Amino acid sequence: MEEIKVSPDYNWFRSTVPLKRIIVDDDDSKVWSLYDAGPKTIRCPIIFLPPVSGTAEVFFQQVLALTGWGYRVISLQYPVYWDLTEFFDGFRKLLDHLQLDKVHLFGASLGGFLAQKFAEYTYKSPRVHSLILCNSFSDTSIFNQTWTANSFWLMPAFMLKKIVLGNFAKGPVDPKMADAIDFMVDRLESLNQSELASRLTLNCQNSYVEPHKIKDMAVTIIDVFDQSALSMEAKEEMYKLYPNARRAHLKTGGNFPYLCRSAEVNLYIQIHLRQFHGTRYAAISPDMVSAEELELSKHKSHHTQSWP
Repeated sequence: MEEIKVSPDYNWFRSTVPLKRIIVDDDDSKVWSLYDAGPKTIRCPIIFLPPVSGTAEVFFQQVLALTGWGYRVISLQYPVYWDLTEFFDGFRKLLDHLQLDKVHLFGASLGGFLAQKFAEYTYKSPRVHSLILCNSFSDTSIFNQTWTANSFWLMPAFMLKKIVLGNFAKGPVDPKMADAIDFMVDRLESLNQSELASRLTLNCQNSYVEPHKIKDMAVTIIDVFDQSALSMEAKEEMYKLYPNARRAHLKTGGNFPYLCRSAEVNLYIQIHLRQFHGTRYAAISPDMVSAEELELSKHKSHHTQSWP
C-alpha cells in the first residue's frame, strides 16, 4: 500500500519543488495551491488541472519528467468555486498574477472539462493556446447527476467521498494501477467537505462545451481502452467535437494514466508540445531544443493529425 507516497520520485518531487499558495480573489479563503517548476523565463508554460479527487501532487511524474527536458510546468489545485464563471474569473486572475498571457492546458477528467470551458470563455481574448484532454468529457449530463448538483453542498464529506470512490475501478487491476488508485484515495482523503462538494458541483451542474468557439485550437485527446469512469459514448462525443484532434490511445491505464502509465503520457505531452518549438508559444527553454528538433517541429506543424 501507498507505494507512490514512499517512492524516491515522489519524495524527490516533494523535497525539491516548493508548493506555493496564491490568493487572487477578494475572498482570502480562496487559495490556489500550485507547483511551478522549470525555467521562469518561459511565458507560455503547460498547466495541469486535476480531476475531482486530485490535488496538485497527482501530476508529480509529469512535473519531474517535463522539467528535466527543459519545460516550464505548473500543476495546480483549485480553490472552492461553486460555479463556472467564478472559476473562470479566478483562473484568469491567477494567470494575470503569474504574468502569463497564454498557456497550454492539460486537464484530466473534470480538469479537462474546465480547460475546454475556460478556452471557450476567453475565446475573444484567448488565454489558452492548446489543450491536452485526458479521460475528459464535454457535457456534464453524462453523469446523470445534474438534478443533484445543487445539493452537494449539503452532504457530509463521507457521502461525497463515497460518490467519488464509486467511479474508481473495481475488480482486478495491475500493480501500477492499484498503486495509482491507492494514491488517489489518499489525495481524496486530504480534501475537505467544501473542496469536494464544490468540485462535484462544477462536475455535474448542467453545462456543455461549445466547440465552434475553440475549433481552431491544437488539441490532443488521451484516453484509455480499459475500464474508466467514462462511457464509450462520452469518448465518441469528444472525437466528434474535435475531429482534427490528435488521438493518443493507451491500451490500459484506467482513470489515472498520468500516474500508472506516466512514461507513455509524458511522451504524448512532449509530442503535443513539440509543434510549438521555435515559436513564442514554446513551453520549453530554447537552449534545450536542438537545431534539428526545431527543423522537425517545422515539418510537423503542417497539421499532421496522426502520431509520428
